[in-house]
Amino acid sequence: MLSEQEIVRREKLEKITALGINAYPERFETSHTLEAAGKLEDGVDPVSVAGRITAIRQIGRLTFATIQDIFAKYQLCLKADNLEKYDEILSYLDVGDFVGVKGFTFTTKKNEKTLQVKHFTFLGKCLRPLPEKWHGLTDVESRYRQRYLDLIVNPETQQRMLMRTTLVREVRRFLEDRTFIEVETPVLQAKASGALARPFKTHHNALDADFFLRIAPETYLKRLIVGGFNNVFEIARCFRNEGIGPNHLQEFTMVEGYSAYWNFEDNMKLIKELFIHVVQKVSGSTTFTLGNHTIDLKEEWPTVTFRELIKGDINLDIDQFPTAETLLAEIKRLGIKLDEDNLSVLGRGNLIDLLYKRVSRPKLIKPTFLVSHPIDLSPLARANDKNPQLTDRFQLVINGVEIVNAYSELVDPIEQNKRLEAQAASKAKGDQDAMVKEDDYVMAMEYGMPPISGWGFGIERLIQFLSVCDNIKDCVLFPLSKPKAD
Repeated sequence: MLSEQEIVRREKLEKITALGINAYPERFETSHTLEAAGKLEDGVDPVSVAGRITAIRQIGRLTFATIQDIFAKYQLCLKADNLEKYDEILSYLDVGDFVGVKGFTFTTKKNEKTLQVKHFTFLGKCLRPLPEKWHGLTDVESRYRQRYLDLIVNPETQQRMLMRTTLVREVRRFLEDRTFIEVETPVLQAKASGALARPFKTHHNALDADFFLRIAPETYLKRLIVGGFNNVFEIARCFRNEGIGPNHLQEFTMVEGYSAYWNFEDNMKLIKELFIHVVQKVSGSTTFTLGNHTIDLKEEWPTVTFRELIKGDINLDIDQFPTAETLLAEIKRLGIKLDEDNLSVLGRGNLIDLLYKRVSRPKLIKPTFLVSHPIDLSPLARANDKNPQLTDRFQLVINGVEIVNAYSELVDPIEQNKRLEAQAASKAKGDQDAMVKEDDYVMAMEYGMPPISGWGFGIERLIQFLSVCDNIKDCVLFPLSKPKAD
């Protein structure tokens, strides 16, 4: 059922057609972007611009209109005495329509850069009225389902998405300037590997075989190290079939990089330099305010261990509980509730991880490197030389959220095979987050791997931090939503 406004707009479309005007023409030649036109001196003639009308203000025989795109707004002035078919144009024009105009620049008494229109071209009819005030809509999911409308009327969304584009560009430039080579690895994979996560499964009809959407590009990027790529990275779309929350997406963009002959401490330095560079380029500053905390990325980033954090927060020494069973019993004795239904199937590493996320991670506000992860939580990481039960790994945590995950890679194929077999055993017992055994990756390792250190972070989580955004869905253009019933 069409609304009254939709009926009126369709009648105007019929009028446009009756007047012999193509309501949806092929193209329009512009001389300037709206952003560039807004910076011109007065008297520049001719200037040709195009955009969507977002406001119309009529004063007698004078009409002002605002057109915009994702980068800028620009004012138009239409006068009845110098624009042919002025009345006809206004009779079919609506907010939301696309128009192309040509004229000369001037500045109004209110000091607004404006184009005096001498030639007008209709470029596209908007058949549905735009929302007048987006924040007045009661269905917040509409901002995600109809992102195109959100972009038209919400400047915050426009700026956040432009920030994302700039951030990706600056990450790429930073890495390429340091001899990293960008590559692409498969999205469809026979084994879902590279992280502890649940995959999405699909079926390949031509091959009559099941495949998985990748949860991480890690094992393929390390195969490239075997092939001679010393510094390699990918900006990879990843998929994890896990719970929905304000800090989690099932489809997201991961940046991962690997360097031959480095260890995790080399990458701690790289990551700090990368973040300072990118944040400075994106925001113009390295200082932020989060609640009552002021964060300056140029200050020292402290380094803490899992054991230190948990012991300091709840007086539980994880080193005193060497098995999953004894650790779970102590957690229950302390009355700590963890966000998992079936805790008995989890390995010790996953239990420690859940415990840390429950009692310690929310308190880490300033940039902090978390190190000394349990080895069964890091099946692809190198064991620490002094304590083989721990790994040479770090996570960067800011404002209670893990932003970067990195470690010195395990390059011993015999040890890797043992760990993957242990992961497969955990999966067989019901731990859905455990990693599968990937024999082809182990075979690649058997051809020889140099020392390697790698890292990865999600673009959306970094945008969420930079834009101080409550929901990570606001940091992706088209977040996944449950389909509506017809």
